[in-house]
Amino acid sequence: MQSFLAPAKINLSLRVLGKRTDGFHEIDTLMVRLPGLCDSLVFEESERFSFSCDDPSVPSDESNLVVKAVRAFESATGTTCKFHISLSKVIPHGAGLAGGSSDAATTLSALNELHGNPLDQAALSGIAASLGSDIPFFLGNGAARCTGRGEIITPVPSIPPIQLLLLKPTFAVSTPDAYGRWHDAKPLPGISHDPVTFPWGQMVNDLELPVFRKHRFLAEMKQWLLDRGLSALMSGSGSTIFAILDQADDAEKHIAAARDQLDPTLWSWTGATG
Repeated sequence: MQSFLAPAKINLSLRVLGKRTDGFHEIDTLMVRLPGLCDSLVFEESERFSFSCDDPSVPSDESNLVVKAVRAFESATGTTCKFHISLSKVIPHGAGLAGGSSDAATTLSALNELHGNPLDQAALSGIAASLGSDIPFFLGNGAARCTGRGEIITPVPSIPPIQLLLLKPTFAVSTPDAYGRWHDAKPLPGISHDPVTFPWGQMVNDLELPVFRKHRFLAEMKQWLLDRGLSALMSGSGSTIFAILDQADDAEKHIAAARDQLDPTLWSWTGATG
């Protein structure tokens, strides 16, 4: 039995450049891992493949990205997966943190390792890209600029650890719906979308406009963080809003205030990128 960790990510920036002929959107995004926020996958030898998850809201059939990763690995290598894979969920679903994509990438890497590394990095990346746009990012290490539909990965080694506060309401956001509303989205009055410049680039997310139009609470949560003097942004297509903290910030004080003033059921996490 072996365990593997699948980290979350945030988008420090996300530009949507236009719709492609294949139906996807051309993007330019800077993504970083959150090594302290991880799902866990346990691989236990078995006579045949099976999969389970401790979160009943996560499908455990062939539609799950972990199962799709297993089938893709079997097809690429001509092997049969003889493991029971159990997934323990920590990363929220529909949060813009790519938990499912990370689970799939970790599954591919783990199976490759457990079978003696029959696939090189290029082959693994090709399989990952066929399964989902965010998945190739998790096959590398550290921060990366992701272009194309997200599958073209350029490492960015110079970003130091960033201390973060993450807040998420109980509802999820549909990524296809967010992109589907992108073209015609307009800013909400009273909500700042001004990019903030850091040494690594501008902090901006083009999906905020369509998502905030449909889910105004997320706009209000971002503005609440901005009004507290923090730099804040939605990650991916939401529904997580993150804020950058400095050494003097008291994360727990912000969390307590957010639950008191915004929503007592908010999920929160604080930690550093890596």
